[in-house]
Amino acid sequence: MMVRVLSVLPMIVGLLCATILIVSIFGYSPPDSGTEVPIIPCTDSDVGCNVGMTQDDIDVPPAFILLDISLEVEWNEPDRAWLGVVDSKAVDECPPDSNGLTQCSWEDMVDHKVAGGPDSDGSLVFTMGPGEYRFVTAGKDGSSLDSQLVTMSASIHLSNVAEISLAAVSVLLLAGAGEMAFPIRNLLNRFKDA
Repeated sequence: MMVRVLSVLPMIVGLLCATILIVSIFGYSPPDSGTEVPIIPCTDSDVGCNVGMTQDDIDVPPAFILLDISLEVEWNEPDRAWLGVVDSKAVDECPPDSNGLTQCSWEDMVDHKVAGGPDSDGSLVFTMGPGEYRFVTAGKDGSSLDSQLVTMSASIHLSNVAEISLAAVSVLLLAGAGEMAFPIRNLLNRFKDA
């Protein structure tokens, strides 16, 4: 009888793991957010269009390897400006000044590209993995645009490895709890005796 009472604990933990797994499969999406982003006008195409860069890194800690976070960014003037995400190592070659302006064009930092850039069609998908990143933006040749509306939406799930591990743990805990409460050996003996 005591073993059946003790089987409640692995059953509760197994059900909790299964609940987390189901929530992860559907994912979590916070409300979309929109903001006006300043753009560096680009009127002299001979020199190239200078790129603006965020002042601070987006620091994604190593623990985020357990999560699958996708950030979708859309902007309303794709013919006149672009957005992108670069590895923060781009700062070594193209440091932004106090206004966030660099003396670099996209070609100077294309080796650090993570997502987006001038070839984007008005949207980019940035899958956040551990590391440090920065947003960059610029106008396209001949554009005098100085700002544009940018909308961001996110989707958060556990990573595939975490989901598979959680599913295995859930099955093992629930099977163990069932075995503790109602041992299969005893059930088979009852069928044999009947």
